[in-house]
Amino acid sequence: MTDLNSAQLQDLLWVAVHAARRAAEVISQYRHVDLNVRIKGEGTLSATVVTEVDVQSQAVVVETLRESMRTFDLALLTEETPDDGARLIKDAFWCIDPLDGTLPFIEKKPGYAVSISLISKEAVPLVGVVLDPEHDALYTAFKGGGAFCNGKRIQMDATQKANPLTVIIDRSAYESDALVEMTQLAEQVAQVCGYASTDIFNFGGAAMNALLALTRAPGCYLKFPRTNNSGGSLWDYGATACIYKEAGAVATDLFGAPLDLNRPDSTYMNHRGFIYATDIHLADALTKACKPLLGRFV
Repeated sequence: MTDLNSAQLQDLLWVAVHAARRAAEVISQYRHVDLNVRIKGEGTLSATVVTEVDVQSQAVVVETLRESMRTFDLALLTEETPDDGARLIKDAFWCIDPLDGTLPFIEKKPGYAVSISLISKEAVPLVGVVLDPEHDALYTAFKGGGAFCNGKRIQMDATQKANPLTVIIDRSAYESDALVEMTQLAEQVAQVCGYASTDIFNFGGAAMNALLALTRAPGCYLKFPRTNNSGGSLWDYGATACIYKEAGAVATDLFGAPLDLNRPDSTYMNHRGFIYATDIHLADALTKACKPLLGRFV
């Protein structure tokens, strides 16, 4: 396990916060500007669209993190540059999505964010920072240090059964046959857990989807495994996985195992799916409800 103590992790957290704020300044300059958009690789539109804002935001994040990379011998994995494999060798790596939710950003809608995480070689999230420029909401966490939004601690209390279950189903599900199946599964889980009803949302990028579920507890965000290269990547989930854990919530793959945040053979997270849930009972119910569907994914 990476040998970084709490003081060092806290220092690295604030470096990441500074990087995220600098990136948000870049992003904000383009909020009301028509952008040049291009498509990279194959996959759903939400996963492949990229703009000059993504590239410029990434540049300032990397520049800000550079000294910490030298000081602590950290690797780097970013959305807009090729994976050099150093994350599999060094003790930890910065994992950066400079503009998570590019599609809502170019549509002039909320749901985009800067997402920065530090992940150990063993795939443990050590630091998580998500900055929502639209609402100036800063979510932070480091291993053993708790989770916060704008300095206020995030803690999961006992859920109110009278509250509806918040269910986040991302945009890609709306582009496939999974929507009906996922909606039915969510309604089944709500009934099993005793929630009065379900509120189903299609919001934004992966980071803000996860955080919407967290802040509207009881809540969940899930995605089925896929056979193609899609379903999000390591940089989509590293920061929120750390925030969830430190808030006392749950982030696992669809099989109930820890998220594979340093997958050696790919940067995609399509192979195992995921469950984000605001409490362990909800996570267990989701895992059990998904089990009959998993045969086609194994």
